Amino acid sequence: MAGRRRWSTEEILDAAAELLRTGDADAFSVRRLASELGTDSSSLYRHFRSKTELLRAVADRVLLAAMEGHRPEGDGKQRITALALRLREAFGEQPQLAAVWGRYASSGDGARLMMEEVIQALRASGIPDEEIPERYHRLAVLIAALIAFEAGAATVGPDERAQGMELFRVAVLGADPARFPAVAHFARDLRPLGADRAAAFEAILAAHLEGAGRG
Repeated sequence: MAGRRRWSTEEILDAAAELLRTGDADAFSVRRLASELGTDSSSLYRHFRSKTELLRAVADRVLLAAMEGHRPEGDGKQRITALALRLREAFGEQPQLAAVWGRYASSGDGARLMMEEVIQALRASGIPDEEIPERYHRLAVLIAALIAFEAGAATVGPDERAQGMELFRVAVLGADPARFPAVAHFARDLRPLGADRAAAFEAILAAHLEGAGRG
């Protein structure tokens, strides 16, 4: 009787990425992945000690692919902006994995390459070495949050999006001026979270970098 096939680490990561691409990160489990591969969970735990370690490895592959062939150009702000847009594009193609990265982070070569580029860009900007760890942390949180938010919005279908827009319009335009005077005052100019996500991403990042430069 033939034994079960032995899956390589890369094959396991491929299957996990496909499950996450077509499903929900909350519904992902090692047992379900093992079932998809026609094996048992214990065989996967020979490659990864836990579900979290597996998910971190999947997210790191997106970072690694995003960093492949990246050539830093320009000053520090330009380098950070280019990197952020590159990561945004990579996770935009796999929005479910953006939530995984935001939740579990990563600690592989992809993460190290990203960290190296951000830190080098901060040093190129003239940031004192003693300030760089904190500046890096703030940037990493901001970029991950923006990417996860945009990717999450991208998974919403057109009907749900239209319904959300209408609910926002009703909630804002129908705000009682006596109870919500500021909302009522700006009601016609306020936009829902999902509006102009691409422009908002770049504007928020630019504002953070400008503020950090003055700091």
